[in-house]
Amino acid sequence: MKVFYDKDCDLSLIKGKTVAIIGYGSQGHAHAQNLNDSGVKVVVGLRKGGASWDKVGKAGLTVMEVNDAVKAADVVMILLPDEQIAEVYKNNVEPNIKAGASLAFA
Repeated sequence: MKVFYDKDCDLSLIKGKTVAIIGYGSQGHAHAQNLNDSGVKVVVGLRKGGASWDKVGKAGLTVMEVNDAVKAADVVMILLPDEQIAEVYKNNVEPNIKAGASLAFA
């Protein structure tokens, strides 16, 4: 198995952009920390007062309500349980994502 490191990637493609990680469970936490450790500007979008809100701040990351995180982002990563994705997309992502932003799901 080949392992890739920062030196193997062209980080200039994403540095200078803002990545919104929507959700902070096992996947969201890992994505946010990895991107942050690589020097990418990360904001985490959560429900205000949700269980992970304080965890994000303690990890040194910026936490915002989902609508605000999506508005601020050049890249939006949806990392939520499957049963939540449709509602969050319809209510928070679709009305707030800016023209030209990228959207990814995992």
